[in-house]
Amino acid sequence: MTLAPLIITAELPLDLFSWANQLRTDHFPPERNYLKAHVTLFHSLPPSSEGEVHGVLSMLAQSHAPVPARLEGLMRLGKGTALDISSPVLLELWDEMADRFHGLLTPQDEHRPRLHITVQNKVSLEEARALQAELDPRILPQDFSFRGLELHAYKGGPWDFIKRWRFRG
Repeated sequence: MTLAPLIITAELPLDLFSWANQLRTDHFPPERNYLKAHVTLFHSLPPSSEGEVHGVLSMLAQSHAPVPARLEGLMRLGKGTALDISSPVLLELWDEMADRFHGLLTPQDEHRPRLHITVQNKVSLEEARALQAELDPRILPQDFSFRGLELHAYKGGPWDFIKRWRFRG
């Protein structure tokens, strides 16, 4: 059992992951770039819930096919930049998870997420706007499917990968 807060992410297809991860490597401040490209669904579930989380993620992965989604374009984060993702089906899955994890959620995790992949954060407004102007014409909408769900443990910076459940329904 893990003694760190648990994080649930949606697994990106390899081509989108590789591209987004390269953007993150190129533009995220290197001294704070501990993570690879990801889409966070829940930020901090209690470590004591790990067994329950495994059960829920396993059940959802077995009962769902890869989840359709769309890269919509850029998302402006004030002092950062992200790729804006839409996926009504993933948000429905989030609703089901949130219902099952009732009583375990932090205030941040009690609200539906704005699905995104952060490529830059905690920079000046000028740096963020410059990157957005550079990337905006290059980020074209595209459809894709999330491949599964992943569980990580938060270790104060880097995350420890725990397990992946691929959608197979």
